[in-house]
Parts: sequence; structure tokens; C-alpha cells
Amino acid sequence: MLLSSRGPLAATLALASIFSAAPVFAQDAAPAADPPVTISGSATFVTDYRFRGISQTGGDPAIQGGITLTHESGFYVGTWGSSIKGGDALGEMELDLFGGWSGKLTEGLSFDGGLLYYAYPTNVTGFNAEFFEPYATLSTTVGPVEAKLGVNYAWKQDALANDDNLYLHGELSAGIPQTPISLSAHLGYTDGPLAPAFLAGTSDMNGWDWSIGASATVLGKLNLGVSYIGTDGPSVDGLTDDAIVGTLGVSF
Repeated sequence: MLLSSRGPLAATLALASIFSAAPVFAQDAAPAADPPVTISGSATFVTDYRFRGISQTGGDPAIQGGITLTHESGFYVGTWGSSIKGGDALGEMELDLFGGWSGKLTEGLSFDGGLLYYAYPTNVTGFNAEFFEPYATLSTTVGPVEAKLGVNYAWKQDALANDDNLYLHGELSAGIPQTPISLSAHLGYTDGPLAPAFLAGTSDMNGWDWSIGASATVLGKLNLGVSYIGTDGPSVDGLTDDAIVGTLGVSF
């Protein structure tokens, strides 16, 4: 679309000849519109894959990656995967599918909600490790700090021993001025069979997990991070013990 037009009909012949001799300077093309769908993704190496404080790799490293398609309306779909050490039941890979909507509810308050599907491709028959989990998160900023409060709820499913699981979580994050470094803190509470203490072998289906960390983006798209992650209840080496986890990834 043209942003400027020729001069009025009463313009002098000389001015008209300038316009006709140099149309490129008289008329500028409008900037190309943003595409309605954008694609983003990442590939990451972590020294330990921790899910809500619990190691999925026995304390060993993992390779992770994902891709998301986002429509200009705020709706999105995507997939994310990680190597794991799940034994015969869960296998060597977690593959998640998700879809939802993210956007502003009011000025200063944003919402992100959708449905997660956790899948564990294995050749084991007679054991269903896959389950669904809806989620919702509210976020806002208070000065330089971004605050999030969220809930995930998985209804009774075979993979959860026919029980339901509630997860409440909150996060705080802030960037350090004049640096590429951001600081973050996380606190989560589980009520259900995914509680750290229950997975550590007790009958307690309630528990907390937490983390504090720092991350930085360098060279444009290279992400570096380190976090201290812990849970309450029994400390099982390579499962629920406290750990320092490093990350190295690239995003696009």
C-alpha cells in the first residue's frame, strides 16, 4: 500500500515532472504486515531434568526441545519433549502436547490457560502412563518484578493410580538492570499422587517443591542458567534430593 500520493493537480509542470521521473522517492511501500501465525522453539541441555522438584533422569543430564505455533488471536499449540530414565514403565522419553490461549485480561493482568497431555512412548503393554492436565496462570508486574500464580489439575486417570492431582504454584522473576541476568524464585504445592513424598515411597500425598535461580541470554539467542531445586519429605538420591541444575539452550 502506498503511503504518499502525488501533489495536487495545481502543482507546477516542473514539480509534476520530478514526481514522474522519480516515483520511487515519491511513493513508499508500507511495512509488511506481521504473519498471523508465528513459530517459536528451543533446544536445551540440562544437567538434571527436574519436574516439580523430582528428577526424571535419576540425577543425570537430559536433552530437551520444543516448538510452538501461536496465532495472533492468542491461541497456540505446541509440543515439548525430553529424554528421561523411566525404566520399563515410562521408557526413555517424555513427549508433551499442549494447546491453549494467552493474552491480556485487563491492563496489567495476563492469563494463560490450556490443556497438557503427557505421553511416554514405550513398548510396554498393559500399563498406561499417559495423562491429561488442564492449567491456568495469572501474571502481573509489580515494579521490576513479574509475578505469576497458577494451578494445574489432573482428574482421576489410570496413570495417576485412579486418583486426581492438584498442583498450585507461584513464581517471581526480575531482571538485573544493565545486565542480561534475570533472577527467579518458584514455590509449588502438590496434593495427589505426584507429591514428592509419595513418589519417595511414603503414604503422604501432600508436599512442597521450590527453586531459586539465575539465567542470562547472551549472543542473542543463547540461554544460560543455574538453579537450586529442593523438595520437602524424604531425600532420595537422584529423585527428591536437593540439586543444583545447570541449563544451556538456544531459542528461536
